[in-house]
Amino acid sequence: MNAAAEERAIRNYLGLPLSFVAQAELPAATAYEAFIGSSGKVPTRDNLHDFLNALIWLSFPAIKARLNALQAAELAKAGTPSGSSKPRGAARDAATIFDENAALLLVHDNAEGQALVAALRNHQWSEVFVAQRQLFGRDAEVWLFGHALLEKLVRPYKAITAHTLVVAAPESYFALGEDARRGWIDDRVAADLAQHGSLVGRLTPLPVLGVPGWCQGQDSDFYADRAVFRPKRAK
Repeated sequence: MNAAAEERAIRNYLGLPLSFVAQAELPAATAYEAFIGSSGKVPTRDNLHDFLNALIWLSFPAIKARLNALQAAELAKAGTPSGSSKPRGAARDAATIFDENAALLLVHDNAEGQALVAALRNHQWSEVFVAQRQLFGRDAEVWLFGHALLEKLVRPYKAITAHTLVVAAPESYFALGEDARRGWIDDRVAADLAQHGSLVGRLTPLPVLGVPGWCQGQDSDFYADRAVFRPKRAK
């Protein structure tokens, strides 16, 4: 993993070379996020969760660096930039949720795409996954980002739900190859996080096994399961 990080010239938000180190290198009095920010070193245990986290660093380094910068800024506001990770606030919680459990929904920035997003935000699941099924793979696609989400999907179950950031994409995006799309996403989302500074109120639920083609048996009964495809709560 370190060889891959070096080959890709991955840096943290302060420009320090990124490397993966044993968990024991994290000082007892230092917050995990603060340590990554100040040293460029990612404490990594010998387990699947941290392995997947490392893979996301290698795949989306700009997004991960920007999330780390957001966390560091919130720690500094709390007056504990290198100490306890508490107290936590809404911005830190949203960044952590995104880091652990996010998916990215890339949607063509046209009328059909906007209608799909509106249906998703209103939990109109039949409209999203059945009526507009043909959009997936053509004008819409889902990328997984959260390493805890990936870990759940090693042994998938129907109720797995991602906190999803919608990313509007131009037509030219959908003509790119896979590596170029990943690079476009990394740059676009990192810039978005830098501009907005917070993810509070921006994430929407998405039952990932409802994505067309991601699970067998996606018939009308599959999407009628209200324990998974829940209606939106009344305010």
